[in-house]
Amino acid sequence: MDADPATGRGVTAAGGTLDALLREVRACTHCAAHLEPGPRPVLQMGATARILIIGQAPGARAHASGIPWSDPSGDRLRDWTALSSETFYDPARVALMPMGFCYPGTGASGDLPPRPECAPLWHDRLLAALQPDRLTLLVGSYALKYYARKALGLPASRVALADYVRDSGAFGDRVRVLPHPSWRSGTWMRGHPWFEAERVPDVRAAVAGALRSG
Repeated sequence: MDADPATGRGVTAAGGTLDALLREVRACTHCAAHLEPGPRPVLQMGATARILIIGQAPGARAHASGIPWSDPSGDRLRDWTALSSETFYDPARVALMPMGFCYPGTGASGDLPPRPECAPLWHDRLLAALQPDRLTLLVGSYALKYYARKALGLPASRVALADYVRDSGAFGDRVRVLPHPSWRSGTWMRGHPWFEAERVPDVRAAVAGALRSG
């Protein structure tokens, strides 16, 4: 069944229970030959989660700990969303799914991009296990551009992060777009001062509303 991948509407579940699917994902070695640190898929998911956060890829700390967003980027994301660590790491309330499930290693200017095989291989099956009326946060340009192509049919060249952070309405009222909360986001926010004044309060309100609806 065709569906909007950002919302999950109309997706048909495939392949048994969520627990079985998560075991399958966590055992994945599909990209092992391309991962210098070795494969270690890192994600969090529960069928009752009212919020889905689609990020980039685990960093070195998350690779070592197996805990998603366990670094300063995660601290900043929790501040933007006003989610406590207790709520953020409760899979019954919050699902955490990166574009690439394994730490890709480092390149000349920081972490390498998420492996491109992960999202086509796993995302639709995982989305099918979640609540169809959840709130989805697309965090960073990799998540935005992938789902802009999947859900809106737009090529990456036509997708500017700032435009969709400011107005994510093309995805519907159950999606918000955020910049990636890495240390580089400080520079991005200085160039877009409206983000903290306008968008952060909206995201926090949407997150709180989604949790109340659960």
